Amino acid sequence: MDIVNIGIVGFAHPHVHGYLSVLLDRNDVRVLGGWDEDAHRAATVLGPLGLTVYDTLDALLSSAIDAVVVCSENVRHAELTIAAARSGKHVLCEKPLGTSMKDMNDMVRACREAGVQLMTAFPCRYFPAVREAKLTVERGEIGTVLAIKGTNRGTMPGDWFVEPSLSGGGAVMDHTVHVMDLMRWILEDEPDVVYAEVGRLFHDDLAVEDAGLIHATFRGGQKTVLDTSWSRGKSFPMRGDVTMEIIGTSGMISVDVFAQKNELFRDESTRAEWSYWGDNANEDLIGDFIQSLRSGTPAPITGEDGLAATAVALAAYESASLGVPVVLEVG
Repeated sequence: MDIVNIGIVGFAHPHVHGYLSVLLDRNDVRVLGGWDEDAHRAATVLGPLGLTVYDTLDALLSSAIDAVVVCSENVRHAELTIAAARSGKHVLCEKPLGTSMKDMNDMVRACREAGVQLMTAFPCRYFPAVREAKLTVERGEIGTVLAIKGTNRGTMPGDWFVEPSLSGGGAVMDHTVHVMDLMRWILEDEPDVVYAEVGRLFHDDLAVEDAGLIHATFRGGQKTVLDTSWSRGKSFPMRGDVTMEIIGTSGMISVDVFAQKNELFRDESTRAEWSYWGDNANEDLIGDFIQSLRSGTPAPITGEDGLAATAVALAAYESASLGVPVVLEVG
């Protein structure tokens, strides 16, 4: 295909703005428009761009699009992805892939049966610090990896993210998957035992948890721990972080995904400001998705990857509820 025609399905997740910006800058992509259950939400984004707001999902899926980018509320990922697959459209789905094992397995199966791509939106794989860390591990420069300590701490996002009927959970659902995917990717292994502590520590009035500490043991014996929380207050310079300390038998690697920034201090502001100047990981994420469609080769971050990372979040909830470690059975 010379030009890849894209439709946007759902405008609930703020990441849609970054994806749209990249798509609109490419000369091999045409964004035909989008649909959202909330037509006003879609029009707010698409109207200023002069793009079509489709009246129904069927109307969008019946158009000339080749693929969709799903940025709806988490609980709608499955139904929208399956509808797109059955219409023969490829899918790039925002994380987490789904909110239950059944939904995610149904998504993967529907895309496989329809012969379309299902790629999970994990842009953190594309940051230079992460890629160099993976290469360093592969070269054996820190020996055998024994453990990884990770964080994905952010500001409480509010809105539908704190409505369990739409989000499927709180901070654990929101913030486990990025770093867990990086751990799986770097170790080239899968977690098999999960233990977690989950609770509300920073926002007493929420219907979901705002903090979680997840311990996962991988099949190869590596121990990992992940702080997945909405612990950043309003005064914090950025919405969140993604960090890892990868500890090996002969060295360690410290990874800070958003370290490409300037720090600004001025009297007019009540807090320090971080001006991010670094790489736009969305460009490479979208680039790989488009390339997979044009070449017919499998997407590098699959639906199965999204399922495996989200399975850890679901296991964390189970572990916290039971108060014991739980065994993962994925793949």
